[in-house]
Amino acid sequence: MKSETIISLQSMPAASASYGRPPCRFINREYFTVSYESDPDLIKEAVPEPLEPDGSNLVMYEWIKMPDSSGLGTYEESGIVIPCTFHGEACNFTAQMYLNNGPAILAGREIWGFPKKWGQPHLRVEDTETLTGTLIYNHILVAMGTMPFKYHTLDKKAVAENLGKMQVNLKLIPDADGSPKIAQLVAYNLEDIQVKEAWSGSARLHLVPHVNAPVADLPVKACMGGTHIISDLTLPYGRVIHDYLSE
Repeated sequence: MKSETIISLQSMPAASASYGRPPCRFINREYFTVSYESDPDLIKEAVPEPLEPDGSNLVMYEWIKMPDSSGLGTYEESGIVIPCTFHGEACNFTAQMYLNNGPAILAGREIWGFPKKWGQPHLRVEDTETLTGTLIYNHILVAMGTMPFKYHTLDKKAVAENLGKMQVNLKLIPDADGSPKIAQLVAYNLEDIQVKEAWSGSARLHLVPHVNAPVADLPVKACMGGTHIISDLTLPYGRVIHDYLSE
């Protein structure tokens, strides 16, 4: 195999790429997000500098169902997002993610630096009335969120603007000798957003301490509410906004 062929390869393994090339188009991507108040000191510990928590003391716990994702397949996802600022610009920092899809884990970590680990999230409507999200890790329930199903409509334009907000990940990849090879903040903005449905309502969130799925490390003080969104959108390549190794 010649060097020019190696450079042109999509991803490992060379014999069969693990995922498709971005941009990735998501059809009928479904979000269930619970916003809650947490401990400001613990939030600050979870946010890598030069990002700063936005001062609201809010954390967003989310479930995402992706039935149709180009290059990645079908899967569900769950995790923690923290509202932040980067040099004064509002953004969201993705702190933890758990999902049940190999290509999405590999592509997410290798390209954008998503903090993805294997887990079993599930988003569904229970007994026709309650939107319910669960996360199982090591056969243990570590998160459960609930919200009334489609009670209050949201403004779709405002929802689309919020989905297009800058998102940031901490990308960490070691070199062959174990030393840091990549240590970056990677940003991206979702594109071509079409919000199909958007709802809000009261919500509840239960988090269980677990050493390998530490979602409860940002404890729930008070639930502020939930949103339920169905949208088509595109995930483009990311961009490096901070390189720790060049400091």
